[in-house]
Amino acid sequence: MKELLYLKDDQLKDLIEKLFVSYRETFSDSKKVLQKYSIGLAHQKVIHLLSMYKGISISELLKKLKITKQSLNRVLKDLIKLEVIIFKKDEQDTRVKHIFLNSKGEKIFNEIFEIQKKRIYNALLSSNSEEVINFDNVLKKIING
Repeated sequence: MKELLYLKDDQLKDLIEKLFVSYRETFSDSKKVLQKYSIGLAHQKVIHLLSMYKGISISELLKKLKITKQSLNRVLKDLIKLEVIIFKKDEQDTRVKHIFLNSKGEKIFNEIFEIQKKRIYNALLSSNSEEVINFDNVLKKIING
């Protein structure tokens, strides 16, 4: 454990590569589902966030995705055509729109999730509880900078 305090550049490069490859593999698992619906990774990210934050506003979604309005609008138009999302105006401020997955959107999310879950579940299952807790803590620290 003490050697972690003195990570060398090569060790950090190796860790960054592992993060990249784990991200790539986890998201490539769902390619067949995405192709089935003629959507891409950007759509998958939006569908995932809509499943996690039911009724999220467009501005909140933009903050979470860290993308431009133009990019989000393109994805939302595709999801509207695919008939997987619905919008509801805020009751107090009608300028604010909340986005929800409808049943078809939930179905697509669940198809993707079931595929991705296998890889993550197997990795966690083959790890001890301390490794899982430490991994989660490290991920949080990476995310929060």
